[in-house]
Amino acid sequence: MPNAFASLMLMLWPVVAWRLFVALPPGRALIWTFLGAYLLLPPPPAAFDFPLMPALDKETLPNLSAFVIVVVVLGLKPRILPESRPARWLVLAVILSPIATVFTNSEPLIFTERVIRGLYLQDAIAQPINQFITLMGFLLARNYLRTREDQRDLLLALLIAGLAYSVPILLEVRLSPQLNNWIYGYYQHLFSQSIRGGGYRPVVFLYHGIWVAYFVLACLLATLALWRGDTRPSRIRFLVAACYLVVVLVLSKTLAMLVYAGVAGVMIMTLSTAAQLRVALVLAAIAFFYPALKTAGLVPADAILAQAEAISPERASSLAFRFENEDILAERAMQKPLFGWGIWGRNHLHDPTTGLITSVSDGYWVIVLGVWGWVGYIARFGLMGLPILLLWRHLGRARAAARDRFLREARFTLRGGAHAHVGESRVAVSPYVGPLALMLGVNMLDLLPNATLTPITWLIAGMLLGHAELLTREAPETPASPAPAPAAEPEKRRTVL
Repeated sequence: MPNAFASLMLMLWPVVAWRLFVALPPGRALIWTFLGAYLLLPPPPAAFDFPLMPALDKETLPNLSAFVIVVVVLGLKPRILPESRPARWLVLAVILSPIATVFTNSEPLIFTERVIRGLYLQDAIAQPINQFITLMGFLLARNYLRTREDQRDLLLALLIAGLAYSVPILLEVRLSPQLNNWIYGYYQHLFSQSIRGGGYRPVVFLYHGIWVAYFVLACLLATLALWRGDTRPSRIRFLVAACYLVVVLVLSKTLAMLVYAGVAGVMIMTLSTAAQLRVALVLAAIAFFYPALKTAGLVPADAILAQAEAISPERASSLAFRFENEDILAERAMQKPLFGWGIWGRNHLHDPTTGLITSVSDGYWVIVLGVWGWVGYIARFGLMGLPILLLWRHLGRARAAARDRFLREARFTLRGGAHAHVGESRVAVSPYVGPLALMLGVNMLDLLPNATLTPITWLIAGMLLGHAELLTREAPETPASPAPAPAAEPEKRRTVL
């Protein structure tokens, strides 16, 4: 169980957040409030549990603290609902659809030795509050992390945090994952899952070794994005830092993250922004449509298992176990397809006698589908993927408008008008938009086998949505075609009159 110091750290974090917002601009304070809490605070079960509210832990406590500080202390007025109409409907669906889940799950689940209660009216009040608090980071990022400078601030914060966090990571690689036990008084997961490849997978203060590896991956991709976007000779330091983070990622002993790093890293270093957005959109689409593809039998599970078997029989066995539980939980989810089974483990399979849970849910997609149904799934995954779609569509429209403008001016020049300005046809796009979209797309893809939905995910999604709305608002209107030169006035005809 968590010790007194774990509770003290949770109690002090709102004060830390307040000092950050007083000392820094809102955007930077938001980044460090979320990033610092995610990396330093004790993981669940350390939390404060109040009625009609989610348990205030290392993810929800910074959300609520930042929102209260921004509104009450700083007196700012963030816009809650997005400007984009689809995003607005998705936000409302995430917050309000649990009400329908509650009213369709009033019946208890009865077993021989145990009863799992149905959902009550109080849950119809508590769950929308829970979902709103969960989305606060996304909504605040959309308001205060919108510009190219904000994007660089987030990437630089990830680089700094990754370098600093590498110290306890390497310490646990050498000594075994003990820091959370030494400092907060408990171990947050099964120790057996931290032993791999004749050594240890670090966990530090996160949930599992996979989460640590994903964090190092995000820091590595952020460093490569800074190297790609910088034009100064000193940018070589980013490449040196990236090489160091590659070593840390290898020592984290998570094969999937190494594959993501190799593919996404090469794309960040070589592809254009438009190509990066296209790839990110494909990844987001795969994640969004995965349950439908799985139901239709279009996911090549046998081929994937065969490839995993060639790499490591142990990992192939783990992957086969995940696929098996996915099928079981997806089948149960389809018994209540629209709004799901709700909370309290009702989405799982249970032992008919003891009522204990017998299924295992690893992937975030099957958790969401079972708990909140198709409505909740579409709302959450749609809200993460929509910013990528909006940015890709904006870039395509901007390029088409620039091309049309250039062609109109060129035709006007040929007719004897002013000279066409070729430089005006170019579209200025932040060099960080593509890498951030790729990072979000990779994270969405990883939500299929894992549940690595972190505050970093919502910060990036909110930032990209805010940037897309900013670009849409500041996009110049399509200019009208240049007016043709006035024709010479015809000579007046002389008549008797």
